[in-house]
Amino acid sequence: MQALLEVVLPVFLIIGYGYLSRWRGWISDNAVDALMNFAQNFAVPTLLFTGIVKMDLGESFQAPLLFSFYIGAFAGGAFAFCGAYYLFKRSLVDSVSIGFIGLFSNSLLLGVPITERAYGVDALGWNFAIISIHAPLLYAAGITAMEFAKAQGLGLSAGKLAKQVAKAILINPLIIAISAGWLVNIFSIPIPTTAWDALLMMNNAAIPVALFGLGGVLVRYKPEGDMRMIAWAIAASLMIHPMITYGLAHFVFDLDVGPLRSATLTAAMAPGVNAYIFANMYSSAKRVAASSVLLGTVFAVLTTWIWLALLP
Repeated sequence: MQALLEVVLPVFLIIGYGYLSRWRGWISDNAVDALMNFAQNFAVPTLLFTGIVKMDLGESFQAPLLFSFYIGAFAGGAFAFCGAYYLFKRSLVDSVSIGFIGLFSNSLLLGVPITERAYGVDALGWNFAIISIHAPLLYAAGITAMEFAKAQGLGLSAGKLAKQVAKAILINPLIIAISAGWLVNIFSIPIPTTAWDALLMMNNAAIPVALFGLGGVLVRYKPEGDMRMIAWAIAASLMIHPMITYGLAHFVFDLDVGPLRSATLTAAMAPGVNAYIFANMYSSAKRVAASSVLLGTVFAVLTTWIWLALLP
């Protein structure tokens, strides 16, 4: 109960405050979009940059850590895809979008603050190691699967669209910040104290603004129909992914306590808003994706508390 009160609820209370504020009309959609734009394009990139710059590569960037998390992620995606395609008889394109829900956990906006509150700032190095390849790897996998699915019936030029999306990924502020952090870390490029202090000030705003904005965004995603399919997708994200990650990290790779915690908690997070963005990009299974993001975030309050109780 203490973990729920001290670690989990403060994070979700900020999300809830953002949700209530937008629902009651205390803040407009345009203002919510502006907050998310600031968080995702400016404040969160500086948080990632400084986190990767400070990361001890030898300690944090471990192959067993990444294998544990990403095998779990792809297993969750496969579980969601197979359920959609074989059990619920959705189209191949819809099934790929639903698979992406099980694949893409909210590693940044939920995983980072919860890990920090539970285990302290020093635990975030392993989170940043996971996040540093999260979006590029999973978007590449999702786009490849989707283009294959679309090519089955429409004969579209997969190469041209993949090139456009790859370009969009490479100019994404998060990817730029991650790449810059790697360069500074690897080549030990000095950062002036004044600039570093400014970055740290931006960091202080990143998580609370992002969480409040996330709550405001979730108002748009109202649960509508397809509840069995939505429940299946949420189970892939909140159960299959973290259970496989924990099993591999603990029983197969025998990770130390620090990376075990970060891998499992990050895997246990609800589907990220990117799951809806992906579905919207391809106009497929948007209702399932939107509802999964909203309801998954709600259920994550309970499942995160359970994982915090189980982890050493």
